[in-house]
Amino acid sequence: MKVYKFGGASVKDAEGVKNVALVLETQGFEKCLLVVSAMGKTTNALEKVVEYYFKKQDYQAEIELIKKSHIDIAKGLFSEGHPVFGEISLFFDDIDSFLRRNKSPNYNFVYDQVVSCGEMISSKILSEYLNDIQFFNHWLDARDYVKTDSNYREGIVNWQETEQNISKLDKINCYVTQGFIGSESNNFTVTLGREGSDYTAAIFAYCLNADEMTIWKDVPGVMTGDPRKFQDVELLSFISYEEAIEMAYYGASVIHPKTLQPLKQKNIPFFVKSFVEPKEPGTKVGNSTENELVESYILKENQTLLNVETRDFSFIAEDHISLIFTLLAKYKIKVSLMQNSAISLALCLEDKFGTANEFNEELQQNFITQMTKNVSLFTVRNAELDSLDKFYKDKKVLLEQISKKTFQMVTM
Repeated sequence: MKVYKFGGASVKDAEGVKNVALVLETQGFEKCLLVVSAMGKTTNALEKVVEYYFKKQDYQAEIELIKKSHIDIAKGLFSEGHPVFGEISLFFDDIDSFLRRNKSPNYNFVYDQVVSCGEMISSKILSEYLNDIQFFNHWLDARDYVKTDSNYREGIVNWQETEQNISKLDKINCYVTQGFIGSESNNFTVTLGREGSDYTAAIFAYCLNADEMTIWKDVPGVMTGDPRKFQDVELLSFISYEEAIEMAYYGASVIHPKTLQPLKQKNIPFFVKSFVEPKEPGTKVGNSTENELVESYILKENQTLLNVETRDFSFIAEDHISLIFTLLAKYKIKVSLMQNSAISLALCLEDKFGTANEFNEELQQNFITQMTKNVSLFTVRNAELDSLDKFYKDKKVLLEQISKKTFQMVTM
């Protein structure tokens, strides 16, 4: 069985949905499971709905705008009176109904119940369209299969229960389901982290013992740098699981950081291909010593640099580091880079949940801190260490770190 993941860019409009069918024609539409993201920028738009809801602004107008955009896409795919129009309206009615009934002040809980609807709607539209053109499939609600804890917006998968659920699927059929979402023990929706659809595909691939998994992107495959940010980048035709994990950890947006581990555990080949040119080979990720160790560039923006010093001029010791990382976990802040000296610790942080200020305030009860927001982390994998001077040009460097294979700098 094969698992395919189509991101938001691949289904952003009616032509995109039609192109998914063309991609499937080149690959063969049998014994496969499709994982689909929300259409285009729908997730961003639904995040705005949640923001407006908590600010007591007109969130219903935003819901209507998102609904209209999906209805317009459906008009380019289905004849008037098709049942899918009723399905789309029902999903948006559910969002409005939930927000009117909701009593929970938990932002993350409300976020997951609302934002997850983007994937529900896009997968329903794609499934219905494929069935109409004789690509027969079963639509699945991923929340019935992917079970998590109640860590809203960053759900941790219950692998035992999830595998029991997914392994029951009949592998001779084709399925369409959602990325990014699961559910907890009370069946409330829990999302798996922003851009988590790749991870969903890996979860299904693992539990189905898939023959392979492919992510369809708007780039030819894994490149030596994001072509929108770097010039003269090239395609990597093959990289190892380990190299892909490193690249994802450092911020390569083409692969979600959690995707690789379940695939590596079962040695499931993983491909990154272009939905624009589906016949091209793309990049293969798998087990091999023949890894392409080409200099690659990764830029991770919107980071926060935090310098932490002891108040009494004592060394940064294990008890200090333990306290700092306990607070990082409390505020759900991820460390992109760290560097310590005798009396200080520098942390380059990813503040997904907007809690860096609260984290900093609590740290200041025990430490002296200095925070710099909106910095960038620039990483060079497989760096040619004899020629690093070129990377310093026109940059204000706040922190740098060099290891055997990797050069990193935090810049303004």
